[in-house]
Amino acid sequence: MFRRLFLSLLLLTAIGAPALIFGAVPARAAMDTSAKHALLMDASTGQVLWQKDGLAPMPPASMSKLMTIDLLFQRIKDGRVKLTDTFPVSERAWRTQGSKMFVELNSRIPVEALIRGIIIQSGNDACVVVAEALGGTFEGFVALMNKRAKELGLNQSTFVNPDGLPDPPGQAMSALDLAKLSRHLITTYPDLYRYFSEREFVWHNIRQQNRDLVLGTLPGADGLKTGHTDAAGYGITISVKRGDQRFILVLNGLRYPQYNNDYFPNIRRAEEASRVMEMAFREFRSYPVLKANQVVGTVPVMTGKQPTVPVTAGKALNVTMQVDSHAKMKTVIKPDPNVTAPIQQGQKVGVLTITAPEFPAMTVPLYAAQPVAELGMFGKAWQSVSGLWKK
Repeated sequence: MFRRLFLSLLLLTAIGAPALIFGAVPARAAMDTSAKHALLMDASTGQVLWQKDGLAPMPPASMSKLMTIDLLFQRIKDGRVKLTDTFPVSERAWRTQGSKMFVELNSRIPVEALIRGIIIQSGNDACVVVAEALGGTFEGFVALMNKRAKELGLNQSTFVNPDGLPDPPGQAMSALDLAKLSRHLITTYPDLYRYFSEREFVWHNIRQQNRDLVLGTLPGADGLKTGHTDAAGYGITISVKRGDQRFILVLNGLRYPQYNNDYFPNIRRAEEASRVMEMAFREFRSYPVLKANQVVGTVPVMTGKQPTVPVTAGKALNVTMQVDSHAKMKTVIKPDPNVTAPIQQGQKVGVLTITAPEFPAMTVPLYAAQPVAELGMFGKAWQSVSGLWKK
């Protein structure tokens, strides 16, 4: 059993939820995998629940195509590209080897077909078509990929191509970055994310199955991407939604030396991802902690017409933790130092700290639920005098 750690991360929750800060403590969830790299994320908050060497840069193989898809989805969402637009096929795209969509030289391919060609068929040739259309050149698109990685906070990612092929060398992502990118795709492009759940695609009368074999076999699975090179081993990034709970799992570095083709390794990879994800849904639950606009207590106010101000996190909050941890969960209000009137409604005045055994301490910003006016000169003087008497 390897060492498992919750990560010390500052992560923003999904749109409309409070910002959370997670601490770091050892995790003892009954989870393990033969993958060299692994990471489990709660999609609703971005909280890392479990990991194995999840921050180390690694060759992501075709899972790096998720960045190519993000740049395309971004342009579809903002209107620069339409699904019905067509992109030209250059000789470079046509000659690209590895997994292929089988694009035709000098043809033009609809964007929607290219999306399916990348996600379902893992077409390296389709990636080059998209790269040259969006970046002007292959190299221009790689620059866009690295710029986008910085914007999204993918700190362990370096891109040298749009497809994940090992030539040129240097492509790298961490399991954490793949999970963060997957979460971004799920939350930012809900209308386009549906392509990740499609199980087959026919192009030029060639029918290809999605290499993500958890689709249709693991309840709730709806994406995202697989990958394989000799350097990377076999990898998979999946997302599973059951009820209101969604988990993202990244595995990479799976090795199956006993097989000389991809058929059985693809099955074994899907079986391992399904096994780990089933453990995740057994071991972790999402528990309601705060209701929307719930007043959780008060914070002292200096020089205010009221001595305290009621506080709220504003938004509802659910916290995902191990089942055994929940019974001993505690919440404590910690006021900001020297909270002084006047206080505006919505002004941050403290944090709520959430702790439990085998759970990283979590802090949630707290805001004034109502304004507090400042005392006048005589009121401040009386407060000062009465404060001395109390001492």
